[in-house]
Amino acid sequence: MKSNILIVDDSALLRRVECDIINSDNKLQATDTCKDGLEALEKLRTQKYDAVILDINMPRMNGLEVLSHLQKESIKTPVVVVSTLTIEGADEAIKSLELGAFDFVTKPNNIIEAKGNQFKETLLRVVHAAVRITPVHSASRNVTVVEKKAGAIVNKNKAAGSNKIVAIASSTGGPKALQSVIPFLPAELLAPVVLVQHMPEGFTKTLAMRLNEQSAVSVKEAAEGDVLKNGHVYIAKGGTHLALHETAKGCEVFFDETPPIGGLKPCGNVMLSSLSHVSYDEIICVILTGMGADGTKGTQELAKHKPVYVIAQDEASSTVYGMPKAIRDAGLCDCVCDLQQIAEEITKKVGVQEWI
Repeated sequence: MKSNILIVDDSALLRRVECDIINSDNKLQATDTCKDGLEALEKLRTQKYDAVILDINMPRMNGLEVLSHLQKESIKTPVVVVSTLTIEGADEAIKSLELGAFDFVTKPNNIIEAKGNQFKETLLRVVHAAVRITPVHSASRNVTVVEKKAGAIVNKNKAAGSNKIVAIASSTGGPKALQSVIPFLPAELLAPVVLVQHMPEGFTKTLAMRLNEQSAVSVKEAAEGDVLKNGHVYIAKGGTHLALHETAKGCEVFFDETPPIGGLKPCGNVMLSSLSHVSYDEIICVILTGMGADGTKGTQELAKHKPVYVIAQDEASSTVYGMPKAIRDAGLCDCVCDLQQIAEEITKKVGVQEWI
């Protein structure tokens, strides 16, 4: 049976293009279309869809207003937002994820891009992931200690000192998940945090600004040459691999301009592998919600050179249980946490600065 998709956009041309894309897939069908948010909300209140493709800027009711109503009315249909690649569009995309959207796809600039393979492949990949999810439900607040599998490549010599770094990788569902992690880290955290969130260029700066407003730690989009400081979070710039190397100044950010890896740039594996050659005594690796397996190979490589402590988000609180599952299946996890427990687990591992 094909999954039923509702397409919402005020552009008749884009509705037609998106219908053609959805109907080209033998597992999906564009069941209905709407030209504005008010019409879409009425359909979502009375009919069942497996996913919605939702524009943001529309007459009568915009996409953010639709998402707000869905959240208030507990309508759980997964929503894929189509957002323009502008500063305003980036802000709207982040807000849509905070309001419960499953993920977003950047809106084509013109009809040629709309009919191109890149938009088609991206839209189908995200919609497929959306229709396979089950709603996130309340989970146990316990931390599960995991016995590593025999044969897993993990450096067991855990460092007792405070010269540590936290490395986080996240993808689908990550921007919202990060709001349950970064704002709960103390300003006096005795470690810097480097973070890869799979997002296009232009969106990561907005994500960093919004997290910085909410957090005690300082959050910024990483810039080449940044020297890492405790209590600071550095988010990889969209479209650029973040990597670390040692200089006379300390551990410094540099941009690795190799091509996308598995379609990802930034890629968590690149960041994690680069930590093999810096002076930190232990790396706290945190793998959050997301499609695929980014973070697993990088952690395996890192563990050959450095003591690591691996925290994975649990299935119940993950939007997509792909990346956390992959690292757990590889036998690399030290613990599996509900999302609400991850900040506490990070803080326990690295400690806080005590002021006299």
